[in-house]
Amino acid sequence: MRIGLVCPYSLAVPGGVQSHVQELAEALLLLGHEVSVLAPAEEEASLPAYVVPAGRAVPVRYNGSVARLTFGPISAARVRRWLHTGQFDVLHVHEPFSPSLSMLAVWAARGPVVATFHTAMTRSRAMAAAQGALQLVLERITARIAVSALARRVQVEHLGGGAVEIPNGVSVARYRSAEPLPGWPGPCGVGHGGALGFLGRFTEPRKGFPVLRDAFVAMAPRRPGLRLLVAGPGDVAEALAEIPPGLHDRVSFLGRVDELDKARMLRSVDVYVAPNTGGESFGIILTEAMAAGAPVVATDLDAFRRVLDGSGELFPAGDAGALAQVLAKLLDDEHRRAQLTAQAEEQVAYYDWPVIAQRVLEVYESAIEAAGGTVVDEEYPAAPPVV
Repeated sequence: MRIGLVCPYSLAVPGGVQSHVQELAEALLLLGHEVSVLAPAEEEASLPAYVVPAGRAVPVRYNGSVARLTFGPISAARVRRWLHTGQFDVLHVHEPFSPSLSMLAVWAARGPVVATFHTAMTRSRAMAAAQGALQLVLERITARIAVSALARRVQVEHLGGGAVEIPNGVSVARYRSAEPLPGWPGPCGVGHGGALGFLGRFTEPRKGFPVLRDAFVAMAPRRPGLRLLVAGPGDVAEALAEIPPGLHDRVSFLGRVDELDKARMLRSVDVYVAPNTGGESFGIILTEAMAAGAPVVATDLDAFRRVLDGSGELFPAGDAGALAQVLAKLLDDEHRRAQLTAQAEEQVAYYDWPVIAQRVLEVYESAIEAAGGTVVDEEYPAAPPVV
């Protein structure tokens, strides 16, 4: 099968959607399919052979964050050229409502089109104002996938239709086999410190790093060996300014990490902490931590609760004191940590990429049967929605 995947967000910046698209592509390639990924990226960027760069991305505020998107007439022309060259059996776009390549691809294509919705956006003024344009996009989509029950609920309640729920995948073998970073995690248990981990844009409020920071600062005086390992982009000086100077040498910032170093980072901690304050429809980092064997403590968000399904500890959103209590108890209880790791190993098997890719292929086959023929490019409409 010839499969065209479209990622709306720049591959130069780590993110859940970007990782999902690339790992799905690799899983499909291993199953013997031909795959091409169109994504915002510079022509000279170092990219996998299956990625076709669509040009420079522009930072835009979108869905409570800053997304790097590509749009406009030049991008539309590149989309049409890619579709014409690809002659795909099925087109699979991600986040088709984002003002980027995915929407442009839906508008330019005819034939079997599958769309994956990652976010759980509630109805907003912007969505209401754009309802007409969004409806036209939906009419061109043959089959829909939602990565979570929350994302699927948006389809049912606000967009007039359902979606097949297929969660984000994780490369279990890669995480399980990764080597910890030198010197990590160190001693843990009663009388020892323990290593806590966080991955994400630590200066973005909804990622919740200040909640973890405050919990760490509260715990540190009573646990002299406690350390915090942080991976992801952000201003390190700004983050350290909120931490007492005497604790600076107990916090390590790795910066942006590639997939290999992310796996090593997760293998280097006694507990992974997801202190996000909201706006999460799934939580791919939870499955990655579970695959790496790190016990998880997460905010009690509906999406996180569904992913963990009892194989992690939860605490109330934004409550640093409660987080500190949960962490202290877990760091002192080796048996409970081992129990959570064992439960997570069973739970995460459901999210392994070979399993997820087979389910996605079933949706492709249904879309091809429903639409008939292959994907063809059509002259771009004279009056497309403003993106």
